[in-house]
This record gives sequence, C-alpha cells and structure tokens, in this order.
Amino acid sequence: MKYLMVVLFLSVLIYSCDTPKTVVNQDNISLAEKVSDTIRIENEELEYEIIIIDIGFESWLVTQKPITYYSNSYLRIKNTFYVTEWNIRVNQPFTYDPYLYEMSIDFDPNIDYGKEVNYKLFMYFQFFQEKYKQKLY
Repeated sequence: MKYLMVVLFLSVLIYSCDTPKTVVNQDNISLAEKVSDTIRIENEELEYEIIIIDIGFESWLVTQKPITYYSNSYLRIKNTFYVTEWNIRVNQPFTYDPYLYEMSIDFDPNIDYGKEVNYKLFMYFQFFQEKYKQKLY
C-alpha cells in the first residue's frame, strides 16, 4: 500500500510538470516573437522594435480590447504622454523605484512606428500601471 502511494504521488508529480501549451493569437501578435515571458514587437519596414520582458503581460494582453478598438493617432498621443512621464521617472532614481524604471524609452512622437508597435507599447503601460500600482499621468 505504501509503495502504491509513492508510485501514485510520483506519477501525479510527473504529470503536473508538463509544460503549458501556448496559443498565439495571430491577429494581435503577427510580428511578435514569443520566448517565455518575452514579447518582441517589430516593424520591419521602419526598423523599430519593442521587447517586453514582464511576467504575465502576454496572458493579460489577450484579455484586453483588440488592436482594432484604437486608432493609431490615439495610441501615438497616449504613448507620448506615457513615455515622457516614464523617462522623467527613469532620471529620478531617488524619487522613483529604479527597479521599476530601469531604462529610458526612445520614442519620437513625430515618427509613425506603426499601429502594432504603438498598441503594444500602450498596452504595456496599462499593464505596468495595473500590476505595479503606478499612475503615469
């Protein structure tokens, strides 16, 4: 009986160690490359890319409004405000947590990065504010 319990426990343990199956929504992530919790968004025509490494972002993103809900101009305007505030916080490590605001974002509001890049950046800011209880503007 003891042997049976050990075998049963080991088989449940091995079964639970199976890796989760990932489904990539091709409508939302057509140019994204997923590696673990890393999402890479790029616009090959304009040679711009965003790499997002934050646990839970991909699963959170699939629960949000689709890219078609927003206009590209709306996303560009919102990203301009978010990036400005983000970069201010990066440059003030004694005021804001330097582990949250590690790197500045090079974003020029006069350049059209494409709707997909703008959407992913905008959605990351939404995710970031929700996850880390931050208000960017």
